[in-house]
Amino acid sequence: MLKSTLIRASEAGARIMQHYFQGEFKISNKEGINNLVTEADYASEKAIFEVIKNDYPDHFILSEEAGEIVTNSNYKWIIDPIDGTVNFAHGIPICCVSIALEQDGEMIMGVVYNPFINEFYFAQKGYGASLNDKKIRVSGETSVGSACLVTGFPYTYLDQPNGPLEVFSRLIRNGVPVRRLGSAAMDLCWVAAGRFDGFYEHKLQAWDSAAGFLIVEEAGGRVSDFTGKRYSPYQPHIVATNGKIHDELLNCVNGNV
Repeated sequence: MLKSTLIRASEAGARIMQHYFQGEFKISNKEGINNLVTEADYASEKAIFEVIKNDYPDHFILSEEAGEIVTNSNYKWIIDPIDGTVNFAHGIPICCVSIALEQDGEMIMGVVYNPFINEFYFAQKGYGASLNDKKIRVSGETSVGSACLVTGFPYTYLDQPNGPLEVFSRLIRNGVPVRRLGSAAMDLCWVAAGRFDGFYEHKLQAWDSAAGFLIVEEAGGRVSDFTGKRYSPYQPHIVATNGKIHDELLNCVNGNV
């Protein structure tokens, strides 16, 4: 039942995305620079909530636009109704619905669904990860020097010591290709699918990564914070790799090279 609810909720959000995509809709800015929210974000969130609340009205919800809907349940749904809102607002089809389900502090299921390129990623703790119902695995790359990486840049503290621009510069000056797609959830899924060998970012929220990091782990990858400790989506730093380049990428991100 939980899996069914998760899938139907993600499909409901995706239908809203498709309805609004490349059409006319209201766009506003939240706190900070280029922190966009559209009426499609709110409509997607509403559609997702309706599915979850109909099946599990007592469950805890954490969602990007609505914030926390606190209950005493040991289940928590972590929702990004549109991950990659800036892309979505500009008609760029690198955006998705991201929903994770946490039980007693442990992520147990996650879905990332991009309806524009027809990619539906699913993972359940202990059961592996899939793309459109086919099992996926991380890449076999063994060196950062020959890896293809992906990252994202926050709009704040870009120039801090060892911050996003410094790490990016360090990598590309050493000839490492580093992409920026604009959707952390998609970045993580593409690591899980073996398209990228690693992903790092300096500042994410729980709804950005909760589903994607489980998908990477279940695809055989490793996800940590910048110190190498097992990842928690409730802190901002993330390194996600195929596992083989993880320690080397951590050293690059931390300036230990």
